[in-house]
Amino acid sequence: MPRAEVAVHPTDGGPKHEFYLMCDDLDAVCAQLAERGAELTGVVTEERWGRVTAVRLASGSELPLYQPLHPVAHSLD
Repeated sequence: MPRAEVAVHPTDGGPKHEFYLMCDDLDAVCAQLAERGAELTGVVTEERWGRVTAVRLASGSELPLYQPLHPVAHSLD
């Protein structure tokens, strides 16, 4: 497995869990997925913490893809 991070943030509502796959170059990953016939579920959005989109899974659900715009733990050696 590649390096990974876990983030815990406060919420205004009840507990919420989200799972994102991180990448260094979201545009390149999206292009590779599209070449292989994957369906991206929306345009890349710019959040204050990173760039985000999602890929549709065979089940119909979405798996978010995320390029962080902040320092990540595995690069702080």
